[in-house]
Amino acid sequence: MTYPNMAENINKQLKQRRRRASLFPNEASLLRLASAILIEISNQRDAGKPDLKMDDQ
Repeated sequence: MTYPNMAENINKQLKQRRRRASLFPNEASLLRLASAILIEISNQRDAGKPDLKMDDQ
């Protein structure tokens, strides 16, 4: 399922993975999971096509 808004997509992914983990011993562990997910999303986006294509013409 695609989302029209990038923020909605990120929130959906965070929510899905948080549910899978379901138990966090402290706030720091939740923040580490969220950070890892955001880094993964960023890396996937960077690996894709660039948003703007600049021609040297």
